[in-house]
Amino acid sequence: MNGDDTAKVTPARLRRDAYLYIRQSTLYQVLNNTESTGRQYDLKNRAVALGWPEDKIHVIDIDQGHSGASAADRAGFQHLVAEVSLGRAGIVLGLECSRLARDSADWQQLVKICAHADTLTCDEDGLYDPAIFNDRVLLGMKGQISEFELHFLRARMRGGILAKARRGELALALPIGLVHDHHGQVILDPDAEVRHAVRLLFDTFTATGSAFGVVRAFREQQLTFPARHHRGPRHGELFFQPLTHDRVIKTLHNPAYAGAYAYGRARHTTGLDGHHHTTVKPIAEWTVLIKDHHPGYLTWAQHEANLAVLTANAAARGDDRAAGPPREGTALLQGLVVCGRCGRRMTIRYHTRHGTQIPDYVCQNDGIRTAQPICQHLTGDIIDLGCPEASGQSIQ
Repeated sequence: MNGDDTAKVTPARLRRDAYLYIRQSTLYQVLNNTESTGRQYDLKNRAVALGWPEDKIHVIDIDQGHSGASAADRAGFQHLVAEVSLGRAGIVLGLECSRLARDSADWQQLVKICAHADTLTCDEDGLYDPAIFNDRVLLGMKGQISEFELHFLRARMRGGILAKARRGELALALPIGLVHDHHGQVILDPDAEVRHAVRLLFDTFTATGSAFGVVRAFREQQLTFPARHHRGPRHGELFFQPLTHDRVIKTLHNPAYAGAYAYGRARHTTGLDGHHHTTVKPIAEWTVLIKDHHPGYLTWAQHEANLAVLTANAAARGDDRAAGPPREGTALLQGLVVCGRCGRRMTIRYHTRHGTQIPDYVCQNDGIRTAQPICQHLTGDIIDLGCPEASGQSIQ
């Protein structure tokens, strides 16, 4: 320990605890990159050498297998920031700043809090006092370099993936009815029962003109639809289950059934809260689209025609909303009433009685999803008159 380090390790800081933060980005690194993990744990000896007793050194390693790209969903990092903010930490140790945070905003926040709480930071290269200008500048530069490094790592990986995708060689997850052969080529499922079920779905949609009509036809004929387990000990195993509305929609939207190779159909972003968000992109904005890439169950023209029918049928898209917006109509509780039987949000229908428009509250989620009878149906005029302030309450 040099003279500068001795001056930084004050009695006031030694009276507080030391916190050693340990993290690997992925579980694969945790299992295989044991050298890095060992080096991180060895920093505990550095804290002892600086004067902290072992019983006052806390190791935070619950973020193993979590990326440092954001502090969101990293309970260990959030706990560390809380301890520093409360003035309980005399020093924070980490192998390098990238172990603590790859996002410079998260890193700068920690540095600022450490400076305010009179807390030292320490890595393999040295000991820093964030309250000292030169140390704070150096820590800021390290954080920026760490973020640049993450960007370049992602860019290199992304470049390789895009190159394979543009050639149609990047292996993508296939929907039921399509499989990879021994050479990695996409072919129709060898199982005749699976192929028949998929073809029947498309043929039934052509005949009925609606996804609900497909579900109802399958249910009336007591037919099931194939699926495969994607995880667990039964991974890849085929099973059959009742067809649902959302399954029909996903099948009709999937371009793989039309023999097309599509990559980059969605846009992935990270919000200010650190959480990831996915937005579906229009076909014109897909990163890669290769038509006639492999055998399919319908042509691209038929696929586009099916999408046009779905668009014409759809009055609204997406899952049941947590609270629906007010729309045209006289119902007072539209978008607010919750079914007291199943707990799902009820929709509004109208009928005319003696020239007056009367609302009806209908729970039709299961009716749409599986073509079963609706859960319940209630005339809304009495509810609206008797419960003017009952918004958000469930009814039975």
